[in-house]
Amino acid sequence: MIKMFDSLFVTMLGLGKIKLIPGTFGSLATVIILFFLFHVLNISSGVILICISIIFIYSFPAIKNHTKDSKNKDPGEIIIDEFIGQSIPIYLYEISHGIEKTKEEAIIFYGICFVLFRFFDIAKPFPVSFFDKNFKNSFGVIMDDVCAGFYVVLSLICFMVLSSYFI
Repeated sequence: MIKMFDSLFVTMLGLGKIKLIPGTFGSLATVIILFFLFHVLNISSGVILICISIIFIYSFPAIKNHTKDSKNKDPGEIIIDEFIGQSIPIYLYEISHGIEKTKEEAIIFYGICFVLFRFFDIAKPFPVSFFDKNFKNSFGVIMDDVCAGFYVVLSLICFMVLSSYFI
């Protein structure tokens, strides 16, 4: 029963079993879920942070359990790591500046976060590549996407700082 729950958890209810670009579908699902939580249901950022934190913490044993009998410790069907990595820039955007964000602004920003996250997750610049290559376990599976999420944040901060000098 636990193994089945973990499999559903790490594949985001089976979404990761899609043969073509499962990571992209996982990231897109994350964008849609977070938009719905923040802008349709208006759930507080504190509650969302607790949920993301629980997902992050539970992901380590769930991935380990899911891959226990497999030689491949990072199968493409595991996409909960995309949820975690994609959540980082979106969550930080939502809590930044203490101002109300319109749905239109959020859609644009979420789209930018989605594209940048997929770029960094696929291109794997250091340290994303370091975690991907050197940790063939749940830690590596999760941390490469966490790093990709922080690359998105860093890119957006650099863009904001540079644009403030030219605009």
